[in-house]
This record gives sequence, structure tokens and C-alpha cells, in this order.
Amino acid sequence: MMNRIRTLIWVAGLALLWACNPMARQEKMQPPLASKIEQMLVMHGDTRIDFYYWLRDRNNPEVIAYLEAENAFTSHKMEHTAELQEQLFQEMMGRIKQDESTAPYFENGYYYYIRYEMGGEYPLYCRKKGTPDAPEEIILNVPQMASAHPYFRIGSFTITSDNNLLAFSVDTVGRRQHTILLKNLQTGQITHTGIEHAAGDVVWAADDKTLFFTTLNPETLRYDNVRKFNTENGGEPRIVYYEPDETYYYMDVSRTKDRKFIVINCRSSVSNEIRILESETPTGNFRIFEPRRPGHEYSIEHRNGQFYVLTNDRAQNFRVVKTAANRTQSSNWQEIIPHRSDVLVENIELFNNFLVLQERSNALAQMRVIDLMTGKAHYISFDEEAYSISINVNREMNTDVFRYGYTSLTTPFTIFDYNLTTREKTQIWQQTVLGGFNPSNYETRRKFVDSRDGVRIPITLVYRKDADNNQPKPLLQYGYGSYGNNSNPGFNSNIISLVDRGFIYVIAHIRGGQEMGRQWYEDGKFLNKINTFNDFIDVSEYLINNNYTTAEKLFASGGSAGGLLMGAVVNMRPELYRGIIAQVPFVDVVTTMLDETIPLTTAEYDEWGNPNDPVYYRYLLSYSPYDQVTSQAYPNMLITSGLHDSQVQFWEPTKWTAKLRQYNTSNNLILLQTNMEAGHGGASGRFRRLRELALQYTFIIDLL
Repeated sequence: MMNRIRTLIWVAGLALLWACNPMARQEKMQPPLASKIEQMLVMHGDTRIDFYYWLRDRNNPEVIAYLEAENAFTSHKMEHTAELQEQLFQEMMGRIKQDESTAPYFENGYYYYIRYEMGGEYPLYCRKKGTPDAPEEIILNVPQMASAHPYFRIGSFTITSDNNLLAFSVDTVGRRQHTILLKNLQTGQITHTGIEHAAGDVVWAADDKTLFFTTLNPETLRYDNVRKFNTENGGEPRIVYYEPDETYYYMDVSRTKDRKFIVINCRSSVSNEIRILESETPTGNFRIFEPRRPGHEYSIEHRNGQFYVLTNDRAQNFRVVKTAANRTQSSNWQEIIPHRSDVLVENIELFNNFLVLQERSNALAQMRVIDLMTGKAHYISFDEEAYSISINVNREMNTDVFRYGYTSLTTPFTIFDYNLTTREKTQIWQQTVLGGFNPSNYETRRKFVDSRDGVRIPITLVYRKDADNNQPKPLLQYGYGSYGNNSNPGFNSNIISLVDRGFIYVIAHIRGGQEMGRQWYEDGKFLNKINTFNDFIDVSEYLINNNYTTAEKLFASGGSAGGLLMGAVVNMRPELYRGIIAQVPFVDVVTTMLDETIPLTTAEYDEWGNPNDPVYYRYLLSYSPYDQVTSQAYPNMLITSGLHDSQVQFWEPTKWTAKLRQYNTSNNLILLQTNMEAGHGGASGRFRRLRELALQYTFIIDLL
């Protein structure tokens, strides 16, 4: 109680001092000091003392007061940059075509698209019947629905086959807990189903009455059930599948592209299990497609009574097989695309007459087209040195037009329709970039950096062509390196605000992603995780040693698991960086991975290891950023958090900030900014996000 009283009195006094004395605001405001309350954490005979464990309780007024004091301190320290923050915000907003519309896609007789209105934070979901020139129908007016909420996000939506009834999910907190609503598209009436704690997925069966959806456990926020709800009869939704294994954290429910099957996909980090049900018989029972087994990942699509399966069964980089719809287990699989050690198959798109493979080789993605009638194959060509491509919205089976997206660090996101028969490529949409942007002013390059153990690490750079390359530049280095997620070099109009101020922007494609194939991921996880951190540091040293930048001008950023990366590298090599931006960082690794009440913990044993095993405990402890904070000179740091974050709980960055301040021997700034109204993704509005980004960019520009 005394600690709480002391902290609350301190916060109140701080606020009074700040409000009443301008000179105090400028000179005397000190960073918040969190109370230290000893908490002993014992495991495998090892004792850790966590003085900031008490900060975990979001219902504790003292915790909220501390977060608000941190926000006030950050505002104070950045007060002198208000003009620059506003300038950056206006620049970034000024590049956005505020009334932009997405490329319409065709499905079941309608063209669907999303558009914004001038000044709007949220989009309008729209459609046109039969032709893109038909009258517009607004099916979801998100600005109107969001007006009463500080946070608002549409999870997903699905429309019945007669095009009359829309089901959609809504999150108004930022913790991925959705309510499900129905909208009659003929009358415009919206009704509540009474369904809460939904995970977001919604899909109709063929009868247009039965709605399947996933749910979250309201206590643990883990996916636990798939349920169905009859919109005609009402009543309580019925559980059609319950997942008992807590390591299988994620579930989604969907419908095959040909609309023939409802699909339940249960996943852990590196394995999954699929169940299927004929869409025309929603009262039937789901059956297992292929039983789960450790390390096996697969996805499916249906065509003409056969399933096409993308699988890593006896294929580290994945292969493609097919099997009859009534004999789906692996003993019946027939290989059509064999495994290749140098090519990772990332995704597939299936049509009546064609199969398109999204592949990756030597850190570059490719699209391979296979004619299912003749067996002939060809690749779609791309010209830039480094780029990103992705399968876009392809909802129709009976077509020879394939839609994909293309982007690079200098090319705005562009959508192409590619004729699979004639091989003609047609640009149908490109992101509009205002504010005088000219891609010819910028250069994007792909290079490889030799790591300390001889592995070549790909990096992608962008800078102005008119820059003086004989002088080191301020440089922002980004990294992630976990879960096999690739850091694809895509266009970001906001980065222009840094590059036009002389910055070089670099993406380090470090181990832990899959840029160089599946082994690249395996070499950056479990007991190999140190490679992720070493790779990032080796790239930093390369950039300094080759005169791209200096330690006085080098900044680094990463979020979530990339925030773990930031925490590890500043413990290992703090002198390399002038400043760090760590967004919603996963930094309290050991304590989190020992706490099975946290939503992601059990599912992530396959990524980090289970610290209940002493081998993994010691290894996780060896790099856990929070546990490895030591007395040394840390660089300037801006740490961000979301109070309602369900993926990286708010207390991780909060505790980390407090401990860094305790041990930091330099006079460098350590700031914490917590969004008190959002979760893992930050603010929900498109312009509110820019305010957050403007603060981050201002932080590093001001340090120069």
C-alpha cells in the first residue's frame, strides 16, 4: 500500500509541477520511477528477482498511473519537436490519395472494392452488380459504425450465395475479441446475433442459413472452438469442433475457392491439422483431412473432385500433391510438383485449367504457371533487382486470368491481371502516391553480407540517387527474423520522409525468416536463435565498415518478435546504434514462456522452445532482453506498447523500460509510449497510425 501511495503522490505532484511551471517542464521533469517490489521466480534451481513483476496488472490504478506518467514524460521530452512531428504527419498524409479505392475483384456476380472518402479514418466496403460501371452499393459503412468507438476494426465478412445477407465481425477494443452482426443487404437492417468472443472468421454454408465461426476463450484469448449458428432458427450456437491441445493455438474456418467444402484449420507454430465438411450438408460431421503430426504443415484447395495439397511431408521446401476428395490421407497422395532443395514453394493458386505456384529462390519470389491440361510450365518475368510479389484476390475458378500484386522499395503496390494462356500482363491498379513522388529519384539495391559463420545475408537498400555516396549517411536498419516470416521489400510511402532527409533505409533479411528457403528459418529458431541477432549485428557492422553510415548515424527498428531482436542487439552491442525504435517488443521471454495463461505461450513452444525443459530454459535466459539488461551505456530508445495487446502483453515493454532506466549508465533517452486505447497493431484509423509513426521518425531525426 505504501508503494502505491508513494507512486500516486509522485504522479500527482509531477502533473502539478508540469502544468504550473513552464521552466520545470523544460528543465526539471524527471523520468518516472517505478516502485521496486521483489518477486522471486524460481525454476530449475535458478532464482530470478523481478522487481517490476507487479506492473502486470492492468486493473491496478498504480499501473495505469505509471503508464500515464510515462506517456506524459515522453510528451515532455518530445515537446520541442512538435513542429517536426506535425510536418512529418502532414508529409505522410499528403502522399495519400485520401479518396483512394482498391482494385475491384469479381465474385458471384458482383465487383467488390473498398474506398475512402476525403479525411476519412475508416473505409467504406462497396460493391457493384455485374459491371464496374453499375451503381454503387455500400455494404459496410465503417466510418459511421466506428464513430462511437476509440478503436474499431472489421474482422472479416461473408455474403450468402443469393447475395442478400451479410455476416461480419467487429473488434472495438483491439484484443481480437469480435462480435458478429448480420446485415440484410436489401433493407439495410443490421441485427446482432448475440455472439461475442468470436475470433473474427465467419463463413456461410451452401444453405445460406448456417454460419460457421471461430471463438476465443474469454479468459485466455486462445482459439478454442468452431461453432455454427442457424440464422433462421436462432438459439445458441452449437460447437462443431473443440481443440483440446493448447499448443494448437490458432484456428480458422473458411470455404474452398469452388465453395464445395467448409475447412477448419488448426495450427501450432510448425504443424497443423485440417478438417473438411461438404458445404451442402452443414448438419454433417467434419472429417480429418490428414491427421496432425509434429512438424507437418499443409494447406489444401479443391478442384473437380480432387484436392491439391501444398505440404512439407518429406519436403523441407514443400511440394505439391493431389488426392481424391474421398481419400484424403497421405497414403493416397500423388505427387505433381516434387521437392527442390533450392526452391521454396510458398503458396499456390488453383484454377480449372491452371495451377500457379508462388516460389522463392535466392531471396527473390517468383510466379510459376503450370497448364494442367498440357503440363507445360513457364515463369512470369520481373525486372527489378529486389521486389515483392504476392497472389492477389482470385475468387473465380473458371478463368484464365490470374491476379497478382507487385511492389518494391521504389515501386508503389501495383496489381496486374496476367492472362495464363496468352501471357499478356495488364496493369489494372497502382497505389497513388501524391506529394511530388517520382520513383526515378530513388535507387533500390540488393546486396549480400558475409556473416561471422560464413553465411551470406541478403539486404535490400533504398536511397536517393542524387545522394553523395562518398559520405556516410544516417541509416535506419529494419529487421524481424522469426516464425519464418519474410521481410519483403515492399513500397512504403512513409519511408520517403526519411530518405528525402538523407537517410538510407535497409531491410536485413536475417535468419529466422524464409527468404533463403526453409532452412533459413530452421537456422534462426530454437537453439539457433542467436544467429538471428548475430546476423543483424553483422549487417550493422558491414554498413559501418563500408561507409554507408557510422555508429553515430545508425538507427535500428523492429516490432513484436522484431522488438525481441532490438532488445537482444542492444544488450549485445549497444555502442553500434545511435537510437532504437522497439515497437510492442517481445522482451520478457522466459517469464512469458513459463506463463501458460498468456494466449500465445503454449503455441510458441515450437518457435522458441519450452523453458520447462532446462536446456531451453538456459538458452532462452541467455538472450532474453529483459533478463539480460546489465549496467552499461544503452543507446537512445523509443519503446511502444498497447494496453490491450493480446499478443505481446503491455507489461513486457513497460517492465523493460523501467529496468533499462535502472541500469543505463548513459544520458541517452529511454522513452515509453503506450497507446491506452489499442492493441498489438496500434491505432485503428489510417491517419491516427501516422501520428504514431511521426513520433517515431521525429525521435530519430531529432537525435541527429
